[in-house]
Amino acid sequence: MLKVSPSILSADFGNLKEEILSLEKGGADYIHIDVMDGLYVPNITFGPPVIKKIRNISHTPFDVHLMIHRPERYIKDFVDAGADIITIHEEATIHLHRTIEQIKSYGVKAGVALNPSTPLDNIDYVLDYIDMVLIMTVNPGFGGQKFINSMERKIKDLRNIIEDRNIDVLIEVDGGIKLENAGRMKELGVDIIVVGSGIFEAEDIAERTEKFKRL
Repeated sequence: MLKVSPSILSADFGNLKEEILSLEKGGADYIHIDVMDGLYVPNITFGPPVIKKIRNISHTPFDVHLMIHRPERYIKDFVDAGADIITIHEEATIHLHRTIEQIKSYGVKAGVALNPSTPLDNIDYVLDYIDMVLIMTVNPGFGGQKFINSMERKIKDLRNIIEDRNIDVLIEVDGGIKLENAGRMKELGVDIIVVGSGIFEAEDIAERTEKFKRL
């Protein structure tokens, strides 16, 4: 079943509590939280204190995507704030395997994100140690971008690698996912879709979340 991880980057922060509760009403599998530092990507969002506050109003697993430089400095902070999955970018840390092991040492799941131009070969030697690969289908940093079509081949290639090696690794995609292409992601072998404006632009967030779930 295709799982849905709505990205609160596209939410109305003035009504964040109500919108998160609407996501839960619609059956969201995860809450996707994009953390940006203005250095690794050209935008700044929020950090552990905000996530900790959100944790108080939601029991949905937190899918925390760290778009930050040297994430190993802050892993424990995000775990303490309530992260259930922590995903880091391959290029953002010098010792990728060590940082993956650091995440898992706290009992949370570890993911590695790949930018559109980052090849799958860059994570070949850590695939056996991670729980998820996040394929960025837009260039990270801003919401509302258009899906990069060439990423379909990357997704298919990753699915083939996972099946050939018989490993238990989830595929998540993030960027430009709408109702019209979400079904295609399922066909390609994606396990989790991150949806931002495709959900939060709707008048009824719960109903839109349910529509993605029915796919």
